Amino acid sequence: MFEFESFEEADVAAALLTGPRYRLVQRNRAFRELFGLWRNGQEAGVALAGAGLRPVLRALHRAGTDRSPALLDAAGVTAHGPPGHRFWAVSCLPVTSRHGASVLLLALKVPQEPGSTAVVAAASADHDADLARYEALHSAVPQVVWRMTPQGEVSALVGSLGDTGGGLWHPRRPGPAWMDAVHPKDRDWFAGQWAATARGDALLDAVARIRQAGDPVRYRHIRIIAVPVLRHGELREWIGTVADAEDQWRQQTRDRLLKRASAAASAHDLREAFATTAHAVVPDLVDAFVVFQLRYPEHARPGTEALHATRARRALAPGVPPLPPLADDFTLGPLAKTVVDSRQTKLVTFPPGEPPRALVSGPSADWMAQARATSLAIVPVVLDEQTVALAAAATCLGNPPPDEAELGLLEEVLHSVRDPLRRTLELQSVRHTALVLQRSFLTTPPPVDGAELAAVYQPASTTAEIGGDWYDAIVLPDGAIALSIGDVAGHDLDAATQMTKASSMLRALAYADGPAGPAHTLSRLDHVLQGVSTAPLITALHLVLRPTANHAWSVTLSNAGHPPPLLIPAHGPPNYLHGSPAPDPPLCVAPDVKRRHSTHELTDGDTLLLYTDGLVEVAGADISDGLRHLADQATLACDPDLPLTELVNTLLPPPHDRADDIAVLAFRADSRSPPPQDRNPTKSPPHAESGAGPAR
Repeated sequence: MFEFESFEEADVAAALLTGPRYRLVQRNRAFRELFGLWRNGQEAGVALAGAGLRPVLRALHRAGTDRSPALLDAAGVTAHGPPGHRFWAVSCLPVTSRHGASVLLLALKVPQEPGSTAVVAAASADHDADLARYEALHSAVPQVVWRMTPQGEVSALVGSLGDTGGGLWHPRRPGPAWMDAVHPKDRDWFAGQWAATARGDALLDAVARIRQAGDPVRYRHIRIIAVPVLRHGELREWIGTVADAEDQWRQQTRDRLLKRASAAASAHDLREAFATTAHAVVPDLVDAFVVFQLRYPEHARPGTEALHATRARRALAPGVPPLPPLADDFTLGPLAKTVVDSRQTKLVTFPPGEPPRALVSGPSADWMAQARATSLAIVPVVLDEQTVALAAAATCLGNPPPDEAELGLLEEVLHSVRDPLRRTLELQSVRHTALVLQRSFLTTPPPVDGAELAAVYQPASTTAEIGGDWYDAIVLPDGAIALSIGDVAGHDLDAATQMTKASSMLRALAYADGPAGPAHTLSRLDHVLQGVSTAPLITALHLVLRPTANHAWSVTLSNAGHPPPLLIPAHGPPNYLHGSPAPDPPLCVAPDVKRRHSTHELTDGDTLLLYTDGLVEVAGADISDGLRHLADQATLACDPDLPLTELVNTLLPPPHDRADDIAVLAFRADSRSPPPQDRNPTKSPPHAESGAGPAR
């Protein structure tokens, strides 16, 4: 808050003006003598109506955009003194006073000897310098006022340079040029602002990190205000102030970073939350930021021998080399284990490009050497007294390590992701339970003479999706093969629970119905589910295959609202078995519906592909597009000599593109298939994730 009272006895004329019309609210003694006609309460437009003082009015309008003093020629406007020309050097400065937003008007009288313009020029130059000093002085809250020559010699006018937490360009400090005292990250922009101020383009008012005296090297945020003093267009000196701004910087930076990271609090996906956090702190605090989510957080306790993690998100400052590739599941180094055990941030510093290889992995050490890193900080993300993630932050390119204040800010920003982290871990726990439940009902396809079976289950790539997909394959009492695949509506634990009921009942009914056929079996299942299940909707495909002559198979299928099976002939283009005229309604939606079946034939080498909608549905696209895409893929991959499991895997999307669960069950008529007794009946089907699909 600007206090005008300090100007009461000053030699410079000073007045405080407020409002859009610049109403005079306070004036000092020198101002009353110089502008005696301008009274308190009077607006500038009235008091400065004379032609000689109109430039003062223009200076007021420029307040805040042009702080350079102006020499004004005014005639016969003062209340005292002989008539004639008098000159004033005038400057208008925006300030905040007890009256609110205000303008400080400063004016110095310049006497003129008759016929001597040289006297005017010299006198006005001296007074300009004095005025510049007053401009710098009025900005001080506590601060040091300094003067610097064009050669860089600094002297204090008010206060002591050591009072600013290390000073600014201390004249007694040995070493390189004074600009080297500025932090490397601030040096370029600060030098640019300094040069712009020297040209008269702008006032220098900046907060920069300045090196403090002594060892180890430390930096402190200093607010620097500087104005050049020009005489006849030539830079004669600098006048400025320095003040400690560490607390101000910390608060402003904290608010800015937390505002950037606030989006993480509403994120439903942990990777999104970590990505937001990473980009919030780079490059303001560090040059490289990587978040590692512990792969098995329940094991992240003291005494754990090996810790595994997956790299969640990263952000790099410009010029920092890319991080080395890492596997999805890797072992953390000794330093990370120390952080997990202690649940406390660890910072290690080292000469540029010489990391402590005993504390980090080989690839990480090689990257830090390439990046000319100078420090590595590992910050734990702790939830319920358990470390569930680690953030690794490095300063690179030879930049100085972070100080305690910057590390504190980093910890505070990471603290802001605790809520989305908690939500995500809860979802992961529910998802894990659902996956275990699902996989307990995913059977190993039985060995079949003259045929080959393969099955795959892929969970969704996001923790927010938990499906109710299933498949099943059993040998009926008469030797026929019953295949089924289905999907319970919903993506939660309840969907997985309903899936277990539906798949178990369908298996039992199929085995008991025998020759009754798939349509009859689905009708019975629908009747039972509507009595005992709470599932809103279930799609299912159930079919029975019986061997016929010439290594062929007769197929009878019934479709309850499920995507049609894809027939991939040994010779010819793939085609869908839609049935006639259309699939029946899903289960649990239409009581007492009469279900139908259709019959088809598989010849030797033909493949029948059953799947759930996750394989063909894409958000925002029509399902017919997905069906065409699957048929095209099958055409390209169609090779009778290609093992069935490999064919199925070629049709699956990449892991990061799995928006929904996917179940696939494939049957191939193959006369070359070995008889059942020559196979391993305990062999599990291939799965997208380790441990998926155990045999019952």
